[in-house]
Amino acid sequence: MRLSRRSLLVGAGGGALAGVGIYELVDRFAGSPSRGDGSSGPVGDHGEQHLLDGVREIVSDGVEVLVPPLHHEVVTARVKAGDLGRARRELTEALATLDARYPATPAGLGVTLAWGVPYFRSYVPRQAGRLIPVDQRASQSAGRPVAALTEAVRFSSDPEETLLEQNDVAILLRSDTLATIAAAHRIFFSELAVFEPTSIRRGFAGGGFDGGPGLPKQMAQAAGIRGADLIPDGAELFLGFTSTQKAGLGPARIANFEALGYVTSPDGYFNGGTHMHLSHLHENVEAWYLNFAFQERADTAFRPGIAVKAGAQTVPQGPDEVSDAAAVRDTYRRGRSIGHSAALQTASRLLADVVGEDGTVYRKGTAIPQRADFNTLDNPFAWSARPAVDGMAAEPAAGVHFVVFNPSSDDFARVRRAMDGELPDGTKLDFVPRSRGQGFNSILRTTHRQNFLVPPRHARAFPLLELKS
Repeated sequence: MRLSRRSLLVGAGGGALAGVGIYELVDRFAGSPSRGDGSSGPVGDHGEQHLLDGVREIVSDGVEVLVPPLHHEVVTARVKAGDLGRARRELTEALATLDARYPATPAGLGVTLAWGVPYFRSYVPRQAGRLIPVDQRASQSAGRPVAALTEAVRFSSDPEETLLEQNDVAILLRSDTLATIAAAHRIFFSELAVFEPTSIRRGFAGGGFDGGPGLPKQMAQAAGIRGADLIPDGAELFLGFTSTQKAGLGPARIANFEALGYVTSPDGYFNGGTHMHLSHLHENVEAWYLNFAFQERADTAFRPGIAVKAGAQTVPQGPDEVSDAAAVRDTYRRGRSIGHSAALQTASRLLADVVGEDGTVYRKGTAIPQRADFNTLDNPFAWSARPAVDGMAAEPAAGVHFVVFNPSSDDFARVRRAMDGELPDGTKLDFVPRSRGQGFNSILRTTHRQNFLVPPRHARAFPLLELKS
């Protein structure tokens, strides 16, 4: 099915409550995911707002895989309410309404409110200075206290035009049902007079595990993306390989501020919270499939020389497959290239067994980041309050809205620098930015970045505001 340009652009403009346009096709192509019971407990039985219960587990190519919610939306915004006390009460009531209506599962609704540096700086500066969590590793390296939330930075492979955003808040909505996300959107941005949206970012995930051509391929074909016909049937992502291997994602509460001891939260106010990075990346689908043979795609996505069955999409990413800095340096010396996963693992995996704050034992090689990224056809957003600044274009474009939870801004930056060949042990591999040997970097282009703090559930509505006298 190929949509006309007119059909694709329905909802592309017309304000913050614009329609969902092409994403209405997701349900037509993917149907309703089978979730079963799957819930680990009723909503509210844990303090985190970034975790979902009832996530389906399947086996793909012999590997355990988590099936993410089908529909995703991120809305960034500024605080516009004059009476913040009243705004906090109204937002709290709205969140309670959504909690009562929907379980925090893919079949229900995941709601995550993440707050940026501008919010803390403008509205609760004294309270933030006292209670924002402190990153112990970053502080030791810098010789001074470093907060767990810091401003986003450009990395060596980022274009100069990558925008470092200054939003007060980002609201992440996740559900298998598009109407559920639309209902939550109306509550936050129509019924409440609390936020002024700055961007709407939409997309989808999964949809390729139950046979057939798969959701990314069908959506890319419908949008007329160059190279769409080359996307393998059943792929989870535009770039073909599965990214939600269970062993490749951080388990349960590992990304919490308090979990690993990387971060301390004064008075425990933010315990149960975490850090969220949000960015948008364009993906050159046509170049990926035309310029890289299958084995080179596998080498690039995972590690050079990896033994992968031709056509496989899901590759094991457990502790036994983890690369360390020495292995990455060795592959670089032999072929002047690094694999994406291998480079990231030098910073994203535990280097030794760790006993968490709650007594959980996390084994060496366990992943720390918890990804919540999703495919998109936004270019770069579904809607923007400043289209010229954000570089909005009418034509759809393949990309990803990258959402990931880490214990801190510095922890995210360590992983992202490793993607560029700047390893945690101080090794800096000699690459021209975005060169072919530098993992995925040659076919990705980052347009926007921002870091956020995700409070625990008790503080998700205007964190720290209740402490102002």
